[in-house]
Amino acid sequence: MQQTTTCQKSSGMFVPVAGLTVFAIASGYLMSLIPLSLANFNIDSSYASWLASIYYLGLLIGSLMIEPIIAKIGHRIAFISFLTLLASTVAVLPLFPHKELWLFSRLIAGMAVAGIFVVVESWLLIGDSAKERAKRLGFYMTSLYGGTTIGQLAVGYFGVQGFVPFIVILVLLLIAILPPLFVKQGQPNNHGHQVLSLKQISRLSKPAIIGCITSGVVMGSIYGLMPLALKASSLSTNQVGVLMAAIILGGMVIQPVISKLSIVMSKTLLLALMSLLGVFAMGLTYLSSDYIMLVSALALLGMSAFALYPIAITLACDNLDSSYIVAATQVMLFSYSIGSALGPIGANSFMAEQNGLMDFFFIVLLATAIYMLIASLHRKPQVLAS
Repeated sequence: MQQTTTCQKSSGMFVPVAGLTVFAIASGYLMSLIPLSLANFNIDSSYASWLASIYYLGLLIGSLMIEPIIAKIGHRIAFISFLTLLASTVAVLPLFPHKELWLFSRLIAGMAVAGIFVVVESWLLIGDSAKERAKRLGFYMTSLYGGTTIGQLAVGYFGVQGFVPFIVILVLLLIAILPPLFVKQGQPNNHGHQVLSLKQISRLSKPAIIGCITSGVVMGSIYGLMPLALKASSLSTNQVGVLMAAIILGGMVIQPVISKLSIVMSKTLLLALMSLLGVFAMGLTYLSSDYIMLVSALALLGMSAFALYPIAITLACDNLDSSYIVAATQVMLFSYSIGSALGPIGANSFMAEQNGLMDFFFIVLLATAIYMLIASLHRKPQVLAS
């Protein structure tokens, strides 16, 4: 009996994590490819921030629609459907290089990715103890960031010219569909999902919601504008790929540490410490413009930025009944999406200045650190959504 349970847990983790890892490779490549390939398709580079923001607007809209879809068709079929929808939006880009169509395509892509995130996060978080949830989310974030790191390196290997990069991304997305397509066991029980009322949402952890918003602001700006900001610093395309990979590799390396720390210390204080790490990282960029120093600083920024979301989402799910997990992850993704949609627009106003994007990150992370430190001093027990 115990062996069967272990088997089910193993297959329950394999499908979402395997599919997510390959999706992350494709997504990491695509995020850097889009801003860097605009000139090749005669689209003005000023649209990079709008393409990033509309993608995150799609993420925001999608985060409001996912729970009923999962409840109706189940995690496995939902995972396949959202990956297929995302693949169709990628196929459109090189075939119809018009800014209006690209904007619409990225909006739909954001909605599809919202579905992928909610499916995978709730799949991994449902029905386990807080310790097991932290461990599973650690696997999730490591797979996500590890895959994205490899995707960033594809910029140097496959380039950003022509149709080939888009074909590579399409093939990867089709491979990501295979685990949920062929492994039918292990998905969570689809019955008993409950929707959170506005009153219950208001009782969710405020630091968790703020942490998700800040994560969105920083991550949206990193993915949407960092490749252009680095390119403007006279760095080669290959160096840009390495620096983007350093950010995500930093995010991946910190995940096991976060999983351990989130069990033994206040998650609100941990959010403060991770924000301060980002402030320190941005401080390093003011001290030297040396390439090695920049790699180190951006790796530390990655540790900070990529740690905020998993800490915040586990904080939000602490003490929640498993029937509320899908709804809670949807609320957290909605919060992340608000930050992601606003982040690139806010950061864009800093782009004209030298080191402007770093200034933006410094201000946002410092404000978050101060809030989290104050919140950790006045922390009250979370009111359960029940």
